[in-house]
Amino acid sequence: MTNTLPRRTGHRITVEPSGRHVRAVRDGQVLAESDGALVLREPGCPDAYYIPVRDVRLDLLIPSETRTNCPFKGDASYWSLPGTPDLVWTYADPKPEVAEIKGHLCFYEVEVS
Repeated sequence: MTNTLPRRTGHRITVEPSGRHVRAVRDGQVLAESDGALVLREPGCPDAYYIPVRDVRLDLLIPSETRTNCPFKGDASYWSLPGTPDLVWTYADPKPEVAEIKGHLCFYEVEVS
């Protein structure tokens, strides 16, 4: 199912299954790997791949104090690696228009195949 932010905002976001294999690797270590990622497309931004929490190595990540707000997606919290702050983020309670990303994490850099 594709969910699209209402057009009245003038900012169209879509969320749909990526259908691709996605990996997050840092310094040769696999942090996440999934065939069940979602792709979020937002104007002016590169495609963002949201990986289900079950496919992320949370044991390697450290919760960050960083919090941000997106008027279209909601409040984000971040995770870090030692020496690499705020490498990944998640929306614990996303806006209804992007509810599918709940329970998923997004890395700044991923390999998509």
